[in-house]
Amino acid sequence: MPLPMSLIVSPAMLLAIGLFCALWLAAAVWALVRGLGMQRRAAFAATQTERLGQMVEASPALPVLIRADWRIDAGSKLALWLGLADTPAQFDDLAAVSAGLETREHEALRKAVVGAQRGGKVFTLTLRPHGSRRTLVVRGSPAGPPIGGPGAVLLWLFDATESEDAIGALAAERDEAVRAFDALSGLIEAAPFPMWFRDPRFDLTLVNRAYVGATEADSAIAVIAGGTELVETVAGVTPVEAAHRAHAAGAAQDRTVPVTVAGARRMMRVVDVPLYGEGGALVGVAGYAIDIQDLEVERAEHRRFVEVQRDMLDRMSAAVAQFGPDRALRFANQPFRRLFALDPAWVAELPDFARLLDRLRDGGRTPEVRDFPEWRVGCTAWFSRPDATEDEWLLRDGTHLRLVAQPMPDGGLVLIVEDRTEQVQLASARDTLLRVRTATFDNLFEAVAVFAPDGRLHLWNQRFRRLWGADESLLAAHPRVDALMAGLADRLAKPQQVAIIQEIIRTATLERQQRAGKIGFRDGRHFDFASIPLPDGNALLIMLDVTDSRRAETALRERNEALEAADKVKTAFLSRMSYELRTPLTSIGGFAEMLKGGYAGTLEPTAIGYVGAILESVDVLGRQIDNVLDLAQGEAGTLAIDRAEVALDPLLRAAALAQGEKIELVIQIDPAVGVLGGDARRLRQIVDQLLDNAIR
Repeated sequence: MPLPMSLIVSPAMLLAIGLFCALWLAAAVWALVRGLGMQRRAAFAATQTERLGQMVEASPALPVLIRADWRIDAGSKLALWLGLADTPAQFDDLAAVSAGLETREHEALRKAVVGAQRGGKVFTLTLRPHGSRRTLVVRGSPAGPPIGGPGAVLLWLFDATESEDAIGALAAERDEAVRAFDALSGLIEAAPFPMWFRDPRFDLTLVNRAYVGATEADSAIAVIAGGTELVETVAGVTPVEAAHRAHAAGAAQDRTVPVTVAGARRMMRVVDVPLYGEGGALVGVAGYAIDIQDLEVERAEHRRFVEVQRDMLDRMSAAVAQFGPDRALRFANQPFRRLFALDPAWVAELPDFARLLDRLRDGGRTPEVRDFPEWRVGCTAWFSRPDATEDEWLLRDGTHLRLVAQPMPDGGLVLIVEDRTEQVQLASARDTLLRVRTATFDNLFEAVAVFAPDGRLHLWNQRFRRLWGADESLLAAHPRVDALMAGLADRLAKPQQVAIIQEIIRTATLERQQRAGKIGFRDGRHFDFASIPLPDGNALLIMLDVTDSRRAETALRERNEALEAADKVKTAFLSRMSYELRTPLTSIGGFAEMLKGGYAGTLEPTAIGYVGAILESVDVLGRQIDNVLDLAQGEAGTLAIDRAEVALDPLLRAAALAQGEKIELVIQIDPAVGVLGGDARRLRQIVDQLLDNAIR
């Protein structure tokens, strides 16, 4: 059914409609995005406005805006500060009957605002609300058109009540400080030792009478005017530099220097004290000097005595501790601190004797006792005993200590501790070493004896005694080597060899040279012996039984001689065999060839067959003889080998052809067999024998 003309739409119209819809949709999306952005910015601006408002409310300064028509924009805090019931809306509302600003201050503020409106002046005023202790500082300036429009003035109010109170308190303190300074000046003036004061430029501004007398000046004014210093330059440091150092350190600095007082040299303790005011500003440097000449003399003598004594104690190997009359630890030398593992900082605390014993017990440096408090009381009694007390301590780690507690006349105590652990260990180790050495010597396979440098027998083992058959009593007398060997010479097969043993022992002890030799006994035993010089000057004689090895050596020598004789017999047999077998066989072969050649006349066919059989047998027998001789010479090691490069292919083909004379033999040789280094004749024999065995 055909559509009406009104419903027929052309493609161009459809395209136009699509474009219009797309543009309309894009415009709608753009409007939506822009609206959302404006909404976010509005929300952000509102948040920022609220935040700024809260910051202004929390600020210690109060903003007040006075417009050109004298209207006021301010927060509720303004009414609180001025003592008003309501927040003022007009400038005139700042002054009330019994609250707000007084009339005089109100008019002053009005004039300042007018000046800011007309001339753009910036002003600062101090206001006090009526009937209130509050002090307000007002800072005003033109507000500008963006804030309040033309003619507006912005005021910032600050509550300065606490500052004003502080100023009043400081004034009172100042007056009190002046009175105290006057009293202190009188005290300084009456002080018996020199005192002075320097200003921030480190110039003298105040000295007392003692200072004037010490410098032999006419008056304090003359001292200050002339800058007369009490202390001279010491070690390159002037008094002014010492004051500078005290200021740099920020604390009192004292030094002991020689000072000339009334023409006499005295040691004085000079102290510089920096004085600071508010804010850390330097007010000056005060100083004073105290005469310590007599104290220094006594202190130096005592210090020298103590240093010498403690230096001597520190150099001792024994541990030493000194206790005062109050039973406190006064000194412990380095061996004492090291032996009992005491911290120098803890020792510097001067602990008492009982506390020291507790510390030693905690560190495992006291002997194990059943009742420690009772044992500690017994140790504390050392202070009251008239004589020295000796004690032995065995610690849990095996340490052996010997203690000597010596009471002092002043009620103190000197404790001397000697570590004998090493001595005990050395004694135990020596005993153990002696037992180990004896057991080692007695269980050696060698006979061992040690001779001293004077030739006397020092040590021996049981094998040495049994070897020589000597009595234990003879060896225990430690005889000289000449006397010992003279009584044992009859044990040797050659008694004169005793002199050899004596000589090698003398060489080892005196000339420090090692020698060796061999000796034989009458009973058939043989020994190798050697003398070895020892580090302690002694000589070690070692004798090793080599009887069995000598017997084995003799047997091997006899067997070797028998083998050599058999080898000679075999060589002679081979030579004889080669001659006896080859010569007849050669003759038979030669005659047979002569018969075959017709030298004896023409032979019958039957005779020729016999001669051929003879030649064939001669050839086979010759090869067999050659094989036997080669095998015999190979076993004897006398087979001659003529080495050369041998091509294996011709050698194998010749051997195969020789074997194939009687049978049909198929030859197949790999072309890559190459060349072999060896004796061509021997290789041919090997191949012939292999093929012959294979065919058989």
